[in-house]
Amino acid sequence: MDRIDKKLLNLLQRDAAKTNVEMADTVGLSPSSCLRRVRKLHQSGIIDRIVAILNPAKVGRVLKALVTVELKLHGEQHMRRFLDLATAEEAVAQAYAVTGETDVVLVLRLRDMDEFDALCDRLFRDRTNVARFFTMVVIRTAKDETAVDV
Repeated sequence: MDRIDKKLLNLLQRDAAKTNVEMADTVGLSPSSCLRRVRKLHQSGIIDRIVAILNPAKVGRVLKALVTVELKLHGEQHMRRFLDLATAEEAVAQAYAVTGETDVVLVLRLRDMDEFDALCDRLFRDRTNVARFFTMVVIRTAKDETAVDV
């Protein structure tokens, strides 16, 4: 990956709606060379996917919450079972198995507290192997960046 590939990756991360011609002009390539490079970055797996990033509040997901989860039982099968339950929930935007005292961190995008309460019933109570969970509701976002520095 050379400096032109890095420029292309940065451009795509900031605005993937730019045309191939616009990107080629910005990085000083012909449109065909630019397209070949972008395809190669896709094929190599460096570009995982291209998506539209929505404003969650404008589509009804007005609350953002971070939840740390401690499981009762540990081991791969117990972790996998909980992560499968969590990732099936539409309000779960991100789910991470982590190190330390916490086993899982979830990022939730919620419509309201009623949705959160119902999600708690499904994920954190009774037969879900959760020992305890702690919820932090985001009151202000200082940075929410999707780009990766290259």
